[in-house]
Amino acid sequence: MSMATPSSAPPRREPALPSQRALAALLDQFAPISLQEMDAVALLNRVDIKFILTPEQLVDALIPLAPHYRVLSIAGIRLNRYHTLYFDTPEFGLYRIHHSGRPVRYKVRFRSYVDSNLTYFEVKQKDNKGRTLKSRQRVASLTSRIDGPLAQFLHDSLHHPAPPLEAKLGNHFVRVTLVSNQHIERLTLDFDLSFVCPHRVTTAPRLAIAEVKQEGFSRHSQFLHRMRAVHAQEMGFSKYCIGAATLYPHLKQNNFKPILLRLHKLGAAPMSGTIEPPPARCATQIEKAL
Repeated sequence: MSMATPSSAPPRREPALPSQRALAALLDQFAPISLQEMDAVALLNRVDIKFILTPEQLVDALIPLAPHYRVLSIAGIRLNRYHTLYFDTPEFGLYRIHHSGRPVRYKVRFRSYVDSNLTYFEVKQKDNKGRTLKSRQRVASLTSRIDGPLAQFLHDSLHHPAPPLEAKLGNHFVRVTLVSNQHIERLTLDFDLSFVCPHRVTTAPRLAIAEVKQEGFSRHSQFLHRMRAVHAQEMGFSKYCIGAATLYPHLKQNNFKPILLRLHKLGAAPMSGTIEPPPARCATQIEKAL
């Protein structure tokens, strides 16, 4: 993969919102990093910090950071598309564990990295020390079934049998990935989020989610300094849980109300379009929707 210079203006798709166009233009000032170079900072075992903010705050935060970070560039594309298919038990057991505040929890998903033409089956676990451990296995495509070798991979990742799981919702978003020039640190900046289940869809065009991923917790981060400067709110945020709470309103969501209230205050809350309650089992339709 060729290495473009920061000033070579790599090709990019035109974002719809003015703030996204400003972000795309700003990213031209960052030196690129390739997928192969990213292997050195995969950080599959890590600590992370999340912030919720508006796209305008995100652009403001990034303005002075070009000397400190490189941006992932895939064939010249710096705004990369992601599609995800999340699984849960029929009664949303994994969602309920997260909602109850239990520190030890996990998520199961397929994720398609659209612009790099890669798809993985992923198991993302959180331990009682607050560390995140992600295991993944490359697959040919998103699928609504977890069986055969994938079932065994799930068992091996969790170190115990998994309960029966089914596809619950899909999501789409655009991600920018930055890598620190000084520290073992990676940033993911997600925006243009949407969630889908048959007969229900929700979008969050005014929401940006920034996640700082480090080998060990450290405040010596230029990006963390900028988050404080733009008054971004540090807050745990699960795209799966917020999407599920919006698409499946019967789910208990009291413990997510601080997040939902913050989103409303920012003007960034998901906006739902509802036709009728979705069927209990909607894996195939979700897969097709993606």
